[in-house]
Amino acid sequence: MVKIRFARFGAKKNPYYHIVVTDRENPRDGHFIEHIGTYDPAKPMTQAKLDTTRMQFWMSKGALLSSSLAKVVRELKKAPAVAG
Repeated sequence: MVKIRFARFGAKKNPYYHIVVTDRENPRDGHFIEHIGTYDPAKPMTQAKLDTTRMQFWMSKGALLSSSLAKVVRELKKAPAVAG
């Protein structure tokens, strides 16, 4: 089963996440199929990047969002679009 979830990067106590498509059984920071975005919890939600077309593509193929990523996606949909 394919999942869309976070892969942790960054320094100790300073997390930075890549949003990746991976097999459910792979480790959190292990091999992934595709990198579709980034998220830094220390910055405003409007600076998070997510390729929604690729996310929708993978979801149409049966991929599931992780619960923590689902919260971020909901917040991104509520956040106003940034010009520029």
